[in-house]
Amino acid sequence: MTLTKFTSIYFIFVGILIAIIAVLPNIFPEKQILVKNFWVIFGFMAGITYIAYMLVAIGIKRDPEVGVMAIMGSIAVKMIFCMAFVLVYSIKAKGNGLLFALNFFSVYLLFTAFEIYCLLRNLRHQNLK
Repeated sequence: MTLTKFTSIYFIFVGILIAIIAVLPNIFPEKQILVKNFWVIFGFMAGITYIAYMLVAIGIKRDPEVGVMAIMGSIAVKMIFCMAFVLVYSIKAKGNGLLFALNFFSVYLLFTAFEIYCLLRNLRHQNLK
């Protein structure tokens, strides 16, 4: 999958997520579903996922044997940045910690699942060559 194709699919995915997240508070008006600065979390995860995929795409394009190291490196970098984000956010923002954890890890899971799906599509196309 080329980077332009990934970018278009990625923006469609992000748009669908934004639409779903925007509708959730209207469906459950009596419950607080999102933390106060949820869009900061969402933007951070969207950006770090896109950067991680770009690093992997460059690594696989240069040398397929180095591609595995690029995948592992991008996962490690993404995890370190996410842990740092959680630390800084939890120090700065005081509020419901459980709600923050649910929001953060649900967004993290969605973006990671999308990234892995796209990476597996790349690897599947390489095996067919």
